[in-house]
Amino acid sequence: MTMKRIGISLRVENIEKYNEKRDSISHDWITFLENLNYFPILIPNKLKNVDFYISKLNLDGIILSGGDNVGEFPERDETENIILKYAIKNSIPVLGVCRGMQLINYFFHGKIIKNNDSSHVGKPHRIDILNNKMIEMFKNEKLQVNSFHNNIITKEHMASELDVFALSENDKTIEGYFHPNHPIVGVMWHPERDQKTEFQSKIIDMLYNKEFWKLN
Repeated sequence: MTMKRIGISLRVENIEKYNEKRDSISHDWITFLENLNYFPILIPNKLKNVDFYISKLNLDGIILSGGDNVGEFPERDETENIILKYAIKNSIPVLGVCRGMQLINYFFHGKIIKNNDSSHVGKPHRIDILNNKMIEMFKNEKLQVNSFHNNIITKEHMASELDVFALSENDKTIEGYFHPNHPIVGVMWHPERDQKTEFQSKIIDMLYNKEFWKLN
C-alpha cells in the first residue's frame, strides 16, 4: 500500500539555555501518522521560500499543528499562512488542530478570544456533532474529546466562510468546522494525543474521502 505524504507544521520553542529558537513536534504526531500509514514530512518555520519547498514535497495533505498562540511567533504565523494559501491554490487537504484551527479561522477573517476560566485546559469533555454525514462517519451524535487550550471560538467570532460541525456540550464554543468549498477541517482537540480512540483516525481520513466534498 502506498503511503500518503502528509506535511506537518512545527511549533517554535525558545531555548533560553542556548539563547536560540528551535522548531519541534510532539513524538505523538509521528507515531499517530505512521500507524495510519501516512508518511510525515516536517515543514520548518525559517524557510526562505515556503512555496518552493512545499512544491517539491508532492504532498497529499497538510496538518497545521497545535502549540504556541497565534501572534506569539511571527515566523510561524507567516509560514503557516503561506502554507494555507498554497494548499487552497493547489487543492491540498488541510487539517488544523487546536492552534491550527484558530489560525485558519483568523485566515478567513474570524477571531478567537481568551477563555475566562480553565474549563478547557486538561479537562476532557463531550461535544455535539451537528452535521449528519459526520454523525454517520463517527457513528455517534456525541463524542468525548481531550482539551488543552485556553483560547476559544464562539459563534460570534466564527469566520463566515466556515461551517461549524461540532460544539462543546458545556459552553457551546466551536470544537470543529469545515470549509464548504475547500478540503479544510479544523478541530480544537488533539487527535494525536488520544490514538486509541477509533474516531480520531477518521479526522484525518475524512480529508481524503470524496464524501467530504458533499458535506454541505
